[in-house]
Amino acid sequence: MAIDAEAGPVAGPVAIISAVHEELRALLPELRDPARVRLAGREFHSGQIHGHPVVLVLSGIGKVAAATTAALLIHAFKASALVFTGVAGGLKHGVRVGDVVVAQRLLQHDMDASPLFPRFEVPLTGRALFEADVALVEALAGAAQRCLGRAEALIGAARLAGFGIERAVLHQGLVISGDRFVASEVHSSELRAALPQALAVEMEGAAVAQVCADFGTRFAVLRTISDRADDSAHVDFQRFIAEVASAYTHAIIDDWLRSSAQL
Repeated sequence: MAIDAEAGPVAGPVAIISAVHEELRALLPELRDPARVRLAGREFHSGQIHGHPVVLVLSGIGKVAAATTAALLIHAFKASALVFTGVAGGLKHGVRVGDVVVAQRLLQHDMDASPLFPRFEVPLTGRALFEADVALVEALAGAAQRCLGRAEALIGAARLAGFGIERAVLHQGLVISGDRFVASEVHSSELRAALPQALAVEMEGAAVAQVCADFGTRFAVLRTISDRADDSAHVDFQRFIAEVASAYTHAIIDDWLRSSAQL
């Protein structure tokens, strides 16, 4: 938190992190009074959206890229909260393509320092699960629910039908992360067996969660389900991001910032 000598404590900007270019490009036109800083190979775009100070950035893919980005946002930009957006593979039964997941807690499914530490536990922390900020989760879930209610207007009925999306649903719960694109039924079945509560799998969220826990920074993770993390996971992936996921992200983040008096 920054200090203004006359006004007192001033909260830092909210950081919105995108894993892929399409989502960042969807948000950039909303930025007012934009300024750009290049640091560690990343371009950070600061400004305001609906009166809220924000920083937008593309993290890149994977846990290391996400962790580096999160640390820079907190340390160099004094971000008061981080929101990670992107896509994920659905794991739990009923989590379908086109649904939205807001993570309540996150875990690294590829963390395994056994027998020195229990499987999934981050060594020397005593924990495997990292809890997202409750207020951020509730606010993003509310925005997501409102946007899903008008999905046809946002994306188009024909386009949704082309991806087999009939009625998108909001889910909240466990999201798991690892440095592997899960694209086989064998691997997704293994994850479901080991972590039956996991709603979805992706490659960055739990790393951001761990960094935010180290710094004591609020965070949330918002994911659109692009596939079922099985042998069909590669089908139309880029088109889905461009036509569906980026539209969801833009609408949800815009709604959240527009409707939030305080962040």
